[in-house]
Amino acid sequence: MQSALKGDRAPRITISVVASMGVAIMIFILFFLVKESMPFLLRTSISDLFGLYWYPTYDPAEFGMLPLVVGSLAVTLLSSILSVPVSIFLAVFLSEICPGKLREILKPVIEILGFFPSVVLGFLGMVIIAPWMTEHIDILTGLNLFNASMLMGIMIVPIVTSLAEDSLSSVARDMRDASYAMGATRLETITRVVIPAALPGLMTATLLGVMRAVGETMVVLMAAGGAAIIPVSVFDPVRPLTSAIAAEMGETPVGSDHYHALFFAGLLLLLLTLSLNMLALWIEQRGRKWR
Repeated sequence: MQSALKGDRAPRITISVVASMGVAIMIFILFFLVKESMPFLLRTSISDLFGLYWYPTYDPAEFGMLPLVVGSLAVTLLSSILSVPVSIFLAVFLSEICPGKLREILKPVIEILGFFPSVVLGFLGMVIIAPWMTEHIDILTGLNLFNASMLMGIMIVPIVTSLAEDSLSSVARDMRDASYAMGATRLETITRVVIPAALPGLMTATLLGVMRAVGETMVVLMAAGGAAIIPVSVFDPVRPLTSAIAAEMGETPVGSDHYHALFFAGLLLLLLTLSLNMLALWIEQRGRKWR
């Protein structure tokens, strides 16, 4: 028994060290972003910080980040609206309805789609979807909020579907059998027994998919249009935080107000992602208590 405990000590130490390194790296990144953002925060008022205009190269420069924040939230929200219902439907189909042989094919295919390069999706949005939208819809440009959100939704579907399907599959078989024994149909069993039992896992899967959308760069950089405005239509161009950082950081003088403003944009993005992560963990913990 003692030899077994000694044999388990090395893996525990290794896992603890790796986990501690991950936490330390996250703290370092957060510290670095705060450090580089402070010069900008000390010279900028709150009203200017969340103003309506992002013109960092003008004289005088304007660093209103509200359009960037709204752009990120708009792309994330619209892509979630487009993709989450499809993802949950696919997860229910794979877990409860799909025949075994077909499931063995569909599930790996959906998971492989999660590794599809985002730059390829962005390229398709630029050269195929954008010209089609300009030609068939009365809009000025096909590079807009809807284009980017649709492509982002394609990236979210594999993540949410895979995690949601795992959550549905983890529901005890006895619950399904008890529902059938009481005379419930398959549809009633799915909607009134399986989905409520797996609801915490489904919500966690959705939040993880949303986190993927918040941090995505290439799709919004290539397909969102790049205009730092607050959209009033789904066909308006937008400029999310990630695309602003990616497009502007390479040409920004080190130490300038613009440079520190982009670091503050990165800090906002990190805080938003961490908030969603903490919310997912809270939902998972509550789900364990409900069970």
